[in-house]
Amino acid sequence: MVESSSFAKQLAASAERLFKLIDRFAQARILVIGDLTLDEFLTGQVERISREAPVLILRHETTQQTPGGGANAVYNIAKLGAKVKVAGLVGKDAQGDALRNIFEAAGIDTCGILTDPHRPTVTKTRIAGHARQSVTQQIVRVDRKSDNLPDSDVQLQLAEHIRQQLETMDAVVCSDYGDGVFTPPAIEAALSHWRTIVDAQKDLSRYRGATLFTPNLPEAERAVGYAIKDFQTLARAGQDLLELTQAQHMIITRGEEGMSLFDRTGRVEYIPPFNRTEVFDVTGAGDTVVAALTLSLCADASFWEAAVLGNLAASIVVRKFGTATTTPDEMKAALQALLEAS
Repeated sequence: MVESSSFAKQLAASAERLFKLIDRFAQARILVIGDLTLDEFLTGQVERISREAPVLILRHETTQQTPGGGANAVYNIAKLGAKVKVAGLVGKDAQGDALRNIFEAAGIDTCGILTDPHRPTVTKTRIAGHARQSVTQQIVRVDRKSDNLPDSDVQLQLAEHIRQQLETMDAVVCSDYGDGVFTPPAIEAALSHWRTIVDAQKDLSRYRGATLFTPNLPEAERAVGYAIKDFQTLARAGQDLLELTQAQHMIITRGEEGMSLFDRTGRVEYIPPFNRTEVFDVTGAGDTVVAALTLSLCADASFWEAAVLGNLAASIVVRKFGTATTTPDEMKAALQALLEAS
């Protein structure tokens, strides 16, 4: 494992190149296949208890809609400046229209978003309330989703669209939240590209042969079937995951412990956390990691350089509330601050 002082020296020696890699993000062309989710945040002021039932009555104040799930990975890549195409499914509903509108406003190509009339757009609605001069608190969350897989014709249509895009793409990202997009035809199509990055919550072996996987610690433990509690079990898990997936590289993100990068030679590289003290919300940070490291690889970064920039991007968004994004300018400012502090 690389000690912090040794990592600081590596970082300083690589600084000029890391800045140049960030500047190249805009040149990348990425296809993101994802379980697209709309995150809704409804807030209001508590007026009284209802006479109909023992529940609060809120006077509505604001509604905010943001990309969530696989849609957050799409949005993160767009905000980092790359040219993005998205492939996925939405329902024939207002939530699907809202997601398309958000993407189109950000310059994202939405031709690959297919409408499935038999399944709703995955939507997570968080309702929060506050009394006068008090903190807003979440009261309840309402989820809209279907446990049924898309019809076979929809699966094949999506897979065909994916195949049609591959020749012009620098990388394919699979953002799998388990909501039905990643059926065998879609996975087979995605793996036809030579650079496929997978962020999946479970069943990693379905993506056997992908370039890189980015499980977090619980996902890695679930995949290998044992607890990761020290460096020895971490190193073992990295190699077991590489064997399971036949990937070129594996990154295990470990929250406040940073991340670890594994390759098929048995090498393990440790990237320490860049932000321990200002973590407000880790929601969607994994999507940010995938976005930045994918664009780094497309800019001809090494896997270590890509992991460092992915970690750097995540250190920015965890300081923001909700599913957040960052920009190349924010990343360069954060990198400069990190270099000055080391």
